[in-house]
Amino acid sequence: MTEKERWQRLDQDVRAHLEAQAATPPPPIWEVPLEQVRANDRQAYGAIPKVPVDATEDVTIPSGNGSIAARIYQPLREDVEAAGMNGSLGIVVLLHGGGFVLGDLETHDPAARRMAAGAGTIVVSVDYRLAPEHPFPAGVEDAVTATQWVMDHAADLRGDADRVIVSGDSAGGNLATVVARRWRDEDRPPLAGQSLIYPVTDMRPTSDWPSRRELASGFGLTRAVMNWFGEQYFTDEAHLAHPDASPIVVEDLKGLAPAFVLTAEFDPLRDEANAYAERMRDAGVDVEHHEIPSTIHGALTNPAGFASGDVMWRRLNDWTRLALTR
Repeated sequence: MTEKERWQRLDQDVRAHLEAQAATPPPPIWEVPLEQVRANDRQAYGAIPKVPVDATEDVTIPSGNGSIAARIYQPLREDVEAAGMNGSLGIVVLLHGGGFVLGDLETHDPAARRMAAGAGTIVVSVDYRLAPEHPFPAGVEDAVTATQWVMDHAADLRGDADRVIVSGDSAGGNLATVVARRWRDEDRPPLAGQSLIYPVTDMRPTSDWPSRRELASGFGLTRAVMNWFGEQYFTDEAHLAHPDASPIVVEDLKGLAPAFVLTAEFDPLRDEANAYAERMRDAGVDVEHHEIPSTIHGALTNPAGFASGDVMWRRLNDWTRLALTR
């Protein structure tokens, strides 16, 4: 497919968004003070209308590295009833995207609300430590600690420890895959599922996925930005091939929690995420996988509000409801 053909295949709203970016391109992320980039993200996501929930509560989760901030979302009773939930509710541990460098409780507040309302579930959004202040494996450690805390305190949250899903988009999807594998390998109580939204599964510099080459620029997330994220997250090149950094290197994927995987046709991470979904399926894992056509990385949460993002939300929330009511 030529560049022109790719461009013509994009959804109209996605193409208009990319055209607007190309007309007034922002400076490269590495040329802007990091705190300003993070503040700009919070401002952009803060403009998204807030879906109502019953209540939110900010908490701190004890950790061997101090504490982890988190926010608990309780769904409205009508959303619980619409989801067909009975008794104690399911819980989703939400690990935000942002290249292991960006994102926090505020940028993903709209996403957490939409998940709580759409799936009738409790959501615990985790503010894991970010690079470069806290390089690999800090984010992994916080994701594991927070998920275990949620299971240990499920009853206090009005939830069910037997119905916990770990979910993440992009970098958060990477962390969710690691949590799911750790739960299997460390013989922890089983997860009800893992939902992976265009996850990063391969950080190795020697990898050569076609989508990373063909979609290296012009479609939102770029190869240059991905490389910059990697430079912030990893202090040792050897870490890039670690299973907690590049889940695609794990040889045995048998016995993982049921998985939901969403990918986007014009995402540079498409091929590695599709390959991870296929490898899980080949290993006997229950996998529901959708590649959403004509859209880009980040469509689920993009403040522009793409129609393809609505499709993603419907499929994600439908799977979440089913996984938590089995």
